[in-house]
This record gives sequence, structure tokens and C-alpha cells, in this order.
Amino acid sequence: MPRGDGTGPSGQGPGTGRGFGKGQGNGSGGMGGGFSGRGPGGHCVCPACGANVAHQPGTPCVSVSCPKCGTKMTRG
Repeated sequence: MPRGDGTGPSGQGPGTGRGFGKGQGNGSGGMGGGFSGRGPGGHCVCPACGANVAHQPGTPCVSVSCPKCGTKMTRG
């Protein structure tokens, strides 16, 4: 720090080096990535006919069949 202002020798500012800079992570908003584990609430939605059913905790929506058309549901 030549001037004692925290910028360092090349003037890049504080918070650089050792992984403290910006632009890190996987872009999913959390560690581990992906969108699995959205919590107990919500709905399962049929991609074919649009039917909604309440999500049952512990049962993935992709393992539930639509009550109207039988297509596997997705998380909505």
C-alpha cells in the first residue's frame, strides 16, 4: 500500500485477491447450485394440461402423475 489508502500496488481496490473479488459462485444464488430442495410448500404443475396439485413434503413432483392426464408433474 504505497499511499496507505488500501488500494495496493496496482490500484485495484480492496477486496481483491484470495477469492474476495466479485463474479464468483455458480450463479444459482446459493452454494451447491441447482434448484432442488425448494422446501415443503408450493404446487406440482402438469406441463401438459396445466393442472395444479399441492406439493406433498418428501415426495418429488416428478414422481407424481397428473390426476387429469397421467403426465409426470413438475415443480411450480
